Amino acid sequence: MTAPVFVVDRFDTDPGDRRYVLDGPEGRHAVSVKRLRSGEGVVLTDGAGRWAEGEVEATEGKDRLIVRLGRLVEEPEESPRLTVVQALPKGDRGEVAVETMTEVGVDAIVPWAASRCITQWKGERGLKALGKWRATAREAGKQSRRVRFPGVADAATSKQVASLLAEAEFAAVLHESGTEVLATAELPASGDIVLVVGPEGGVSPEELALFARAGAKPYRLGRSVLRTSTAGTAAAALLLGRTGRWS
Repeated sequence: MTAPVFVVDRFDTDPGDRRYVLDGPEGRHAVSVKRLRSGEGVVLTDGAGRWAEGEVEATEGKDRLIVRLGRLVEEPEESPRLTVVQALPKGDRGEVAVETMTEVGVDAIVPWAASRCITQWKGERGLKALGKWRATAREAGKQSRRVRFPGVADAATSKQVASLLAEAEFAAVLHESGTEVLATAELPASGDIVLVVGPEGGVSPEELALFARAGAKPYRLGRSVLRTSTAGTAAAALLLGRTGRWS
C-alpha cells in the first residue's frame, strides 16, 4: 500500500533540518485516526504539485506528528489538461461528482449554473456549497494519493463557460444530439481539453448554440444516458485513458 497523504500549507523547513511538525487537523487525523507510529511512511504535499516522502519519527499528544522528510519534489502539470464544466446537480450529487472526478484525475472543475439547473447557488448558500465542493476535492485528492489537487472555480455563467470553451484545444458538450461518439474524437496531445456536463434537465438549445459558436461540438458518451453526477467521471476516465495519461 502507498503511504497516506497529508496536506501542508507550505514547506518551510530549514534545508539543514528536514524534520517537519504536522499538527492541527492534519496532525490529528494522522495521530488519532490513522494511528501512525514511528517508522511508518507518509507523503506531505501542498496540493499544488510540491511534495515529499517522509518517515514518522515520533508522535506528541493526539495531534502532532514529527516527520523526517526526504527530497522535496515538484510534480509537473499533466498534459493535456482536462477541465470538466459540471452543471449543478440536486442535493449532494455535486460532491459525489467532484469526489469521483478527482479520483480519476480531472485537473479542474468548473461549477456551472445552467438554465435548467434545479439547484441554484445564491448568497450564503452558494458560498457554502462551493466550500463543500472544494473540501471534497481536497479530501478526494488525499484519498487517491494525488499531490496536485483539482482547482474548483467559482460558479460560472453560460457566457463564462463559452469563453473557456473558445480557448480550448478540444471542446466538447456531452449531449444526446451528438452525431459523434467521444470514444473516437480526435484529441490533442497537449493544451486544454474542456468537457461540459449538463444538468438533469439537459443543456438547453440556446446554450448548445452558444457553445457551438465557441467551437464546442456535442458528443455522445454511449448508448445509455448517465446521471449528471456520473457522466463527467465516466467521460473523464475515457479521455484520460485515450490521451495516455493513465498509461
